Amino acid sequence: MSRFIEIVEVGPRDGLQNEKSILEVDQKLDFIRRLQAAGAKRMEVVSFVNPNRVPQMAGAEEIMASLPAGSGLSRIGLVLNMRGWERAVATGCDEANVVVCSSDGFGIRNQGANVAEQIEAMHAIAARQKTEGGPPISVTFSTAFGCPFDGEVPQDRVVWLAREAADAKVDEIALADTIGVADPWMVRDRVEAVKKVIGDIPLRLHFHDTRNTGLANAFAGVEAGVDILDASCGGLGGCPFAPAATGNIGTEDLVYMLERAGFETGYDIGALIETAKWMSGLLDKPIAASVSRAGVFPA
Repeated sequence: MSRFIEIVEVGPRDGLQNEKSILEVDQKLDFIRRLQAAGAKRMEVVSFVNPNRVPQMAGAEEIMASLPAGSGLSRIGLVLNMRGWERAVATGCDEANVVVCSSDGFGIRNQGANVAEQIEAMHAIAARQKTEGGPPISVTFSTAFGCPFDGEVPQDRVVWLAREAADAKVDEIALADTIGVADPWMVRDRVEAVKKVIGDIPLRLHFHDTRNTGLANAFAGVEAGVDILDASCGGLGGCPFAPAATGNIGTEDLVYMLERAGFETGYDIGALIETAKWMSGLLDKPIAASVSRAGVFPA
């Protein structure tokens, strides 16, 4: 196969936001530059959240000021509300990833707003982008496959949310398995249902490996026609507001699986492994991603 699968690296944001160790700005920048050298072209580099609530994400403005525009890296900033959007615009982010929760229970605990309020905020942000300018907007629907507080999230709700994002004319839509509860058949069904209502808007998928189904779910998404997947070097990740949620699928694991099958990703798997091992030492914790532990094959 020569089909290209775009992997969005989320290690500097999702990978670090739940870690006990809080890295300095220079350490985060080193991580970002290593990942770019390993082939990352799109990367979540900062999160415009209140550092009092998520201290791991402090220093967003300093990080953005140290990453030059036009270096071949699309610098993505996470946005939860209008204040976050204004910070993203002010720092010159290349993309803004607006997060909308798919369940009220998670939304109130994570963002202090229910689903309806977050949809209203998304429309307001999209409207400002259209009238005042600003970076392209992707919308990620967290807990799109299940919520730690409300339980199952109906597919009809996810389809409705996707339709709302499409009506807002956003540039990309993502479904996130925030707590790692999805299975490959659910992924296939939700991808097919969402694709029917979003037209030509690109669809991205974001999987956590909490229950060891992350790579299987990524496979199902690719089989269903999705060409954009999130991943985190070393399998880092988790959410401080999602009990027991573990890391994202490892970037090196996803690259290994895809490239073994003949897909193209543009990543240097050796450089990813070196970066994962370096980060393991920095955080003083073992690597979660399997390929960094076992190595590639053939060696």
